[in-house]
Amino acid sequence: MKKKLILIVEDEEDILELLEYTLQKEGYETIGCLNVNSVLNKIIEEEEIDLILMDRNLPGIDGTTFINTIRKKGINAPVIYVTAKDRDEDILEGFENYADDYIIKPFNLKELSARVKAVIKRTAKEVEILKVKDIVYKANNKKFYIDDKAIELTHLEHDLLLEFVKNKDILLSREHLLNTVWEDSFDKKLKTVNVAIKRLKTKIDPKGKKEYIKSIRGEGYIFC
Repeated sequence: MKKKLILIVEDEEDILELLEYTLQKEGYETIGCLNVNSVLNKIIEEEEIDLILMDRNLPGIDGTTFINTIRKKGINAPVIYVTAKDRDEDILEGFENYADDYIIKPFNLKELSARVKAVIKRTAKEVEILKVKDIVYKANNKKFYIDDKAIELTHLEHDLLLEFVKNKDILLSREHLLNTVWEDSFDKKLKTVNVAIKRLKTKIDPKGKKEYIKSIRGEGYIFC
């Protein structure tokens, strides 16, 4: 079986070496880059990048800006930001810019490995065709549609919406979503559920006229 390939963009050489060593021990192949200058060529040379670990504090460019650039070039690999930017607004900005997860420095290597594994597993899942209300899922390209218009979602938003659609009219707690969508349950991630759902709501209902996802105070969320 072909090993999963992880692209790591990190300008601190010691951290880059540590990440590569750790992930290679876990059975992954890695490509390490200290800056973004050669990243596009690295991606183009490879058949498929399974995951991108992206620092945000890069010389001359923010990691989110760079991810937006490669998305426009059709590179859709899932992204985990690994960064010292830890304010709530930083986390929100990350999820607004294609984050499938967000890891704050300094990080625990075992936790990082678990979250890398979870994102790769989640984004590789095969899912069934589903239709609820005016939301349609097409398995051939793994996209959701409303009125035949594709909804542009990150991998995380995709799996959140899928979990809601599969559990229509059922109350889902944040803990449930962490365990099923994020596939780990670190307490410090609870607030990222709210951030991700807020972003998902704007994607599926940008005008705010339809309430697909209802928030039940202190309990969780219902898709109805």
